[in-house]
Amino acid sequence: MREGLAGVDLPPSAVHALLEIEARDDVTAAALSGLLGLEKSSVSRMARKLVEAGEVAEAPAGNDGRAKLLSLTPQGRATVAAINGFARRQVAGALEHLPPAQHRVIVEGLRLYADALAASRGAAPAPASISIDAGYRPGALGRCAEMHARYYAREAGFGASFEALVASGLAEFSARLDRPCNGLWLARRGDRIVGTVAIDGEDMGNGIAHLRWFIVDDGARGSGAGTRLLSAALRFCEAQGFDSIHLWTFQGLHTARRLYEAQGFQLVEERTGQQWGKEVMEQRFVKALRTQ
Repeated sequence: MREGLAGVDLPPSAVHALLEIEARDDVTAAALSGLLGLEKSSVSRMARKLVEAGEVAEAPAGNDGRAKLLSLTPQGRATVAAINGFARRQVAGALEHLPPAQHRVIVEGLRLYADALAASRGAAPAPASISIDAGYRPGALGRCAEMHARYYAREAGFGASFEALVASGLAEFSARLDRPCNGLWLARRGDRIVGTVAIDGEDMGNGIAHLRWFIVDDGARGSGAGTRLLSAALRFCEAQGFDSIHLWTFQGLHTARRLYEAQGFQLVEERTGQQWGKEVMEQRFVKALRTQ
């Protein structure tokens, strides 16, 4: 438990807090208290220190003015990257002393122990891990449209015209999915699709990648699936040599906006529009991949 154990100049509790915040797209101090097994007052003090140190940012949590959502700043993401790099080097160094065939034994043993530990604390075993898979799977298009329809009906009051717009766009895109400039990524928990994102490399032209149909199911929010989906799409765009990535969204989707900005997107345009079936303030975000 000594300081510096994770390769950074932070106490272990702060390291743990940063990792938990990074693993979840947004988390409140109250939720973080449960994750860390610490008193709320202790977590509040630690969160305040991390904010003052520039590692963590706070934002209002919906209509509750007392609750704050915690997210990593660019400095915080750099710190977490250093922690993870230190950990990977430690693990890789240890595994060098074992034959590759025994690596899987270690992974399975750790998983079994984690489930047993959760059960001993009166908790259910951790849910199945979420994988990020590239390419179409049966049911992916319908599931993507369903997640969009349910979420935006609740959050923005969109109706049948919005669901039809999503479904028709997906249908048109699916006919072009086999072209190398286009891609689709699915977050899956077992056989169930819990998130999607696509890159359309054709509809905007001029070296622009269009990021589309980014959604994470309610039950998978806070798992880090959104960040992993975006990262997979961005790596694809960089490998394909696009000049920039554009996406359209609308004002008020604060969690999504934080994810976009954390990945380097910047708001470049706002205008009112009704293409979603209801008048909203549309927003265009851009991430440059090449210096103009």
